[in-house]
Amino acid sequence: MEPSATPGPQMGAPTDSGEPSPVPPDYEDEFLRYLWRDYLYPKQYEWVLIAAYVAVFLVALVGNTLVCLAVWRNHHMRTVTNYFIVNLSLADVLVTAICLPASLLVDITESWLFGHALCKVIPYLQAVSVSVAVLTLSFIALDRWYAICHPLLFKSTARRARGSILGIWVVSLAVMVPQAAVMECSSVLPELANRTRLFSVCDERWADDLYPRIYHSCFFLVTYLAPLGLMAVAYFQIFRKLWGRQIPGTTSALVRNWKRPSDQLEDQGQGVGAEPPPRARAFLAEVKQMRTRRKTAKMLMVVLLVFALCYLPISVLNVLKRVFGMFHQASDREAVYACFTFSHWLVYAHSAANPVIYNFLSGKFREQFKAAFSCCLPGLGPCGSLKAPSPRSSASHKSLSLQSRCSVSKVSEHVVLTSVTTVLP
Repeated sequence: MEPSATPGPQMGAPTDSGEPSPVPPDYEDEFLRYLWRDYLYPKQYEWVLIAAYVAVFLVALVGNTLVCLAVWRNHHMRTVTNYFIVNLSLADVLVTAICLPASLLVDITESWLFGHALCKVIPYLQAVSVSVAVLTLSFIALDRWYAICHPLLFKSTARRARGSILGIWVVSLAVMVPQAAVMECSSVLPELANRTRLFSVCDERWADDLYPRIYHSCFFLVTYLAPLGLMAVAYFQIFRKLWGRQIPGTTSALVRNWKRPSDQLEDQGQGVGAEPPPRARAFLAEVKQMRTRRKTAKMLMVVLLVFALCYLPISVLNVLKRVFGMFHQASDREAVYACFTFSHWLVYAHSAANPVIYNFLSGKFREQFKAAFSCCLPGLGPCGSLKAPSPRSSASHKSLSLQSRCSVSKVSEHVVLTSVTTVLP
């Protein structure tokens, strides 16, 4: 990109006669071309940054869109936790589509090229997405904590989840208004302000130096430190409950009286194809619920850990810059620039990381992703349906599963006994 400018009469240094000497009319244009070519044009390592941004952009948009479609098109996936996961994906799509391209250009050119209005809108949306992500993860942790540690105190429903999501967006849009109010666009070189947008910056403008210190201290505490502390406590209690010796909701009498399916069938004189007694079916249901809850808890803990790691650098750098006034007179400017650039990329990488986590740690999401890609890429096998299975096929699947559970083969008994011995006292 070359800045377009209309040359005008220029005046240079005064001559011996006391009158200023004329400067070539294209002097400023040549100066701007020099700056673009030798200063603003991406360097070699910045091309690597551009490739990393493009990869994050594609993965985040495609992955989070698939997450939303998977839950929307499958009724059996419309759980309370998945509603919050969809809300997190929507926030990631918003910040990726609107804020990532602008952030990339700012990091490469070190100039704000989008004018005064977007100088307020884009940072505001970035802050809103951070607030939505933090509140959504907090509600997920709270919901799991109630469901696993205190199931009788609170009952989560889809209606309450939708109401909570609406409240998350209303609160985030309201509390981040100060971020938009203080953003101002200005030029580092005022003499070039009317000729080019290069060397323009979009930064906060406060009436007093005390205000940004208070604001950013509260921002760090409310959107990072305090929620992470509360979520860490919640998941610690969930971890103790799920990975303890006793299955939640299973009575000790049921555990003591547990027998293998083959032993129970022999005692009752039943054949191989007979159904297991109610007590065995109840315990198998408890074991299945335990496995499902453990898988979900593992996935959510990884999501929380990735969020904490991705937002830690930018949170710390902002506190050091805005609260303690560092980096204004930094001697090693390139190192500071590299740190901030990498921390910006990590924020967007978090948006791309979540769908990858769901793919590896959630079997249901993985099946839906494979079905979607098989429809688009012919080399991945037959195109699968993204819709929920029909009731008839579900009933047939359950019937086959029940028959396989009733089998007295050594492999089946070994799998059941392995899951049972892990929870026996």
